[in-house]
Amino acid sequence: MARRHQCGGCLQYLLVPPEVQTIRCGLCGTIAGTNDMPVASNARATARWGQVRDLLVPPGQDSYSASGTHSFPSVYGPLRPQHPQPRPALSPVSVHGRKRAMICGLSYYGKSYSLKGSINDAMCLRYLLVEKLGFPLDSILMLTDDQNDPLLKPTKRNMRKGMRWLVYGCQPGDSLVFYFSGHGDQQEDYNLDELDGYDEALLPIDHETEGKIIDDEINETIVRPLPRGAKLHAIIDACHSGTILDLSFDCKMNKEGYYIWEDKRNPKFNKGTSGGLAFCFSACGDDQKASDTNVFTGTKTNTGAMTFSFIQAVENEPDLTYGRLLIAIRNTIREVNARLRKKGTIKTLVNKVLQKSTVQEPQLSSSYPFDIYKKRFLL
Repeated sequence: MARRHQCGGCLQYLLVPPEVQTIRCGLCGTIAGTNDMPVASNARATARWGQVRDLLVPPGQDSYSASGTHSFPSVYGPLRPQHPQPRPALSPVSVHGRKRAMICGLSYYGKSYSLKGSINDAMCLRYLLVEKLGFPLDSILMLTDDQNDPLLKPTKRNMRKGMRWLVYGCQPGDSLVFYFSGHGDQQEDYNLDELDGYDEALLPIDHETEGKIIDDEINETIVRPLPRGAKLHAIIDACHSGTILDLSFDCKMNKEGYYIWEDKRNPKFNKGTSGGLAFCFSACGDDQKASDTNVFTGTKTNTGAMTFSFIQAVENEPDLTYGRLLIAIRNTIREVNARLRKKGTIKTLVNKVLQKSTVQEPQLSSSYPFDIYKKRFLL
């Protein structure tokens, strides 16, 4: 019977056939005898990484052969010289605590579609969470492409691991926040769970080579595991982000503030939580676009319309309900648009850009319908 052995380099647990005495970890390249580091005596490594290791490098994932044709990991294959590989990305943020957040700000440096305000958005959102809403700084995972540490860049791999970290060990009473400022997209829906035939997706900085992160995966990773008593708030400042979490209900509100909940559930697919609550504020609808601009700040500093309006409302409005928050966000955008239109023809070009990018009003979706004017907004 195969036995479990913990790699001394990356701390991944490996399945090793009984006859094998020497192994090479396929993840980090560490070579060791199977008796060199018994799992039971590895107290130092356990104390160092704790429970996070099994989350970020789940057993059976990343250690098996790419072909998927073997019943055992490829790590016990013939030993071959190879260049050292980096250790797996391990979140530097504690998994403990009642409040936890994952913040992603993507500028796409060097690309024709680069953004100027996303990292600023991420920093402002972190400030709001820490200084105004009581989130511990060491319980916030920050992924931005201006960081030198490759493990803290918003690549597809790091974002996937960050989402798993966000919900790991989630318990009743926990409050989680998932924030993304960057590019969103749509692609053809292949499993037929979308009413409009398209999946929505977030674009990591390496999406051109590694691919997008679609709504199905986001829902499965951070929505489905939520236990009863836990809540998740997602703030997504990106194009095509209306149903990016695939939540069951969309709030449709008119300009007078009247609203209805639209049931988006597909009886063939379970997209709900495990009893917890999930909410998502999105910059625009699935078929709409948004972009960053400096018209809200009045300076050369760019910001996303959704992020700026959200932060302003949370800071300035006491005892917010979800309804008041949504209206405050929309009013901020409308006021800026109206003010610009009054400034004459010199603003014509700016107005055109604004109307294409920020005129779209933010959306609210939820895992269940509720009275948005009675339920308080609490993070």
